[in-house]
Amino acid sequence: MTHRLPPPRALARLALLLVVPAVLAAWLDTAARAQAPVIVRMATLVPDGSTWHQILMEAADQWKQASGGRVVVRLFPGGVAGDDPDVVRKMRLGTLNAGVLTSVGVAEIDKSVYALGIPLMFESYDEVYWVHEKMRPKLEASLEAKGFVVLNWADGGWVHFFTKKPVAVPDDLRKLKLFSWAGDAEAVEVWRSAGFDPVPLPATEIATALQTGLVQALGAPPQVTVISQYYTSANNMTALRWQLLLGATLITKSAWEKIPAELRPELLKISQQAGTRLRKEVRDAEGRDIEAMKKRGLNVVPVSAAQRAEWQKLTESLYPSIRGKIVPAEAFDEAMRYRDEYRKTHGAAAGR
Repeated sequence: MTHRLPPPRALARLALLLVVPAVLAAWLDTAARAQAPVIVRMATLVPDGSTWHQILMEAADQWKQASGGRVVVRLFPGGVAGDDPDVVRKMRLGTLNAGVLTSVGVAEIDKSVYALGIPLMFESYDEVYWVHEKMRPKLEASLEAKGFVVLNWADGGWVHFFTKKPVAVPDDLRKLKLFSWAGDAEAVEVWRSAGFDPVPLPATEIATALQTGLVQALGAPPQVTVISQYYTSANNMTALRWQLLLGATLITKSAWEKIPAELRPELLKISQQAGTRLRKEVRDAEGRDIEAMKKRGLNVVPVSAAQRAEWQKLTESLYPSIRGKIVPAEAFDEAMRYRDEYRKTHGAAAGR
């Protein structure tokens, strides 16, 4: 029995009937994806409702406006996504796309950032940021090579020790249980080698640890302390600028590249402006925040020149342990060299 093939014209119509729906479905899917906004899930320890949070919310709104709704930032403030190491881990997994991080979070990717927060190495904001500008290109290139794009740099202000008992010299601090970031085994080892008693914990547990006595001291900037109310449990502040708490807003390279290329320069500009605002807010608020806490019972412990020399001697004795173990040796040496260059031309305390 023979089968007659359909005529060529009928075959063409049949092929058209089969192909057109598939092409149309693919086109509709592409169009739908083109119209769907890129969602950027961004987490931070910055407390909900704080001035810092407001600045971040405004920047998120500006991203939406500048992109015509094509990029939407969803903020998760107050540590709801975990502390900085948790946020970086989730960024790597893809459950988060971006984070406003302290140096502890950035160091999960590249520890060179710690060179800009070496205790008692720097005297002023201007000094730190002059060194930062020298080191920034290499650091940003390293972060990008590891899959992260820097949207801005900012800081949380100068770290002071907030303690349950007054601390003026290192021996005072050695008697207290000192908060240390969980997962930073090298820092814990250095603290212990100098006779201190570090207690490794996630940053999200600081308030409870202070209330229960698990921790009796922590290093934190005044604005972080006043926003988080740590001073109600640790109501002594050592008048010593220990280090600047540097930070950055990072987005995964994969998420950044999902944003249309023509939008990225404007979104980056908005982020950098937000970083500038955050830095200015911290500088302007430091004295005001300390005064506000003093009115509520904070005791500021003065540190004399001789006592400061004790702290300086201690930290410099630890530099060989910090170099290479906590801060990569090359980054440590670069920071020291650039700091010395700054002091030759500007003086040690300029821009304090």
